[in-house]
Amino acid sequence: MINPSRIFDVASEAEFRSLALEIARFQMENCAIYRDFARLMKVEAVHSLEDIPFLPIRFFKELEVVSTPVSEKPLVFMSSGTGEQGRSKHIVTDPSLYQQSYSLGFKQYFGDPKDWVILALLPNYLEQGNSGLVNMVEGLIAQSEHPLSGFVLNEMEHVHERYVQALASGRKCMLFGVSYALLDLAEQGNDFSNAVVVETGGMKGRRKELTKPELHEALKQGLNTSEIHSEYGMTELLSQGYCGPDLIFRTPSWMRVVLRDVSDPLAHVPEDQRGAINIIDLANLNSCSFIATDDLGKLVPGGFLLEGRVNHADIRGCNQMVG
Repeated sequence: MINPSRIFDVASEAEFRSLALEIARFQMENCAIYRDFARLMKVEAVHSLEDIPFLPIRFFKELEVVSTPVSEKPLVFMSSGTGEQGRSKHIVTDPSLYQQSYSLGFKQYFGDPKDWVILALLPNYLEQGNSGLVNMVEGLIAQSEHPLSGFVLNEMEHVHERYVQALASGRKCMLFGVSYALLDLAEQGNDFSNAVVVETGGMKGRRKELTKPELHEALKQGLNTSEIHSEYGMTELLSQGYCGPDLIFRTPSWMRVVLRDVSDPLAHVPEDQRGAINIIDLANLNSCSFIATDDLGKLVPGGFLLEGRVNHADIRGCNQMVG
């Protein structure tokens, strides 16, 4: 068994490649779904990162993708259910891996949660339950150790008041919300010029979908803030990427994005061209670390850009329609 602590100690490209190969071999041996898929793709062994097959993300809707024994009461995350083919299910056999991943990822991008008051606007995720996003934000709220931090549900009129109190307490204030809820807040016309705004999750059928630049501009205008950040995450992953005003998503050291040809899943796409996004998430040690998503993107210096969805892919909640 691979020591999970090694995942978050990756300090070089060579270390990442070596550990990714170890995890791929471990999962091809211990995850029946991944092993069968690899054989279907005529991959019997992997000798380099380029040999590793990427499991289509839709398998999480149809099958239990696990590489380690499942306890009687595992942590189970479900997608937000905006697609027509049911909700994806991610069985998390080691919840501590998720906590380490989202905590360290947040710290790498935003700093220590103890520096923040975190106000979360995630109504639909709370309503549906079993949300990895809610679990993550709950953990970050707890780590902030501040009484003002918390979820905002059906109390939009109090958000600005809590924001003002947060600044008065000497803390920075973060508004972390699903896109449509942040737009609802923006329409109230209050000034949030000193808040850091992080949007995620799309419109969930509540509003017309907007491109990422359109959404960010609407939020900047309505919240009177100079910049918007975005979170890139999904039920099937235990790690997240974040972007700022440049729209370039940056990932932690144990997560990578590579691009595949839309019409040939085994063909890689050069950095200057658009392709379908494959994600390596080493924190997915207990399920599958190599996921072929339905998102389109382009690799750029420092990270990647999101550029829409693969044709015929289900509309999902996480950062679609960025085109």
